Amino acid sequence: MSKITPFLLSVLLFNFITSCNKKTPEKPQAGVIITFDDAYVDEWFEADKILKPYHWKATFNVCRIDSIGEPQQKKLHQLQREGHEIAGHGYHHFNAVKFVAENGIGPYLKQEIDPMMVSMKRRGFKVTSFAYPYGERSPVLDTALKKKFKIIRGRAFCDSLPEKEGCYFHGSKFVYAFDIDNSHIHFSYHYLLELLDYAKKNNMILLLCSHRPVKEVTANYQTKMETLEFVCNYIKLNDMKFYTLRDLDKWTKKQ
Repeated sequence: MSKITPFLLSVLLFNFITSCNKKTPEKPQAGVIITFDDAYVDEWFEADKILKPYHWKATFNVCRIDSIGEPQQKKLHQLQREGHEIAGHGYHHFNAVKFVAENGIGPYLKQEIDPMMVSMKRRGFKVTSFAYPYGERSPVLDTALKKKFKIIRGRAFCDSLPEKEGCYFHGSKFVYAFDIDNSHIHFSYHYLLELLDYAKKNNMILLLCSHRPVKEVTANYQTKMETLEFVCNYIKLNDMKFYTLRDLDKWTKKQ
């Protein structure tokens, strides 16, 4: 039997103490993640001015990064400096499921993901989260993209009961969001309130997705500023917390 030297004993003791001191991240406080898709940078920036008093945070999922003008690039950097997350939404905004069905996963990564990541990095955005264009996903896509992103978001409407919805964080890196565009078929203030109440009561994180914030809705893919203020006011009054998609990484299970 090999003899345990004082040096070896000290190493073992150090490793034991270190492992005991490693803390598992605390369970997250009840809160909301507000995400925005596409490239409505000017509108996002104006919304941020209005919602600043709520000390809010959001995740802006950007597509067509190389088509965004320099003034808008500066606004994205300003949002990033304020603590918001700039995430990916595809280079051309192709429907991922349809594209892969017609061309395969390799061409999708080559045309939609790789150039997006290169351009985002070159412009000073470190992307760790991704939102599927149109919210559509598949197992093949999830398998390929989980190697590139820490959090991957789709869109979902499961039922007319909050407890059956898929828009709450359950420890997975694959998440879904409820669409709060005012023209969306499932949107209503009453149901949004139910979703928020369920998150508060059960200490959960609710994920929401939006596109273009506006004062008055005139077309699809628009969210009334009144809706965003409604959510932010609820968070403030109920002592809940704002998160970004990136924040979820510390609580995700290995997959």
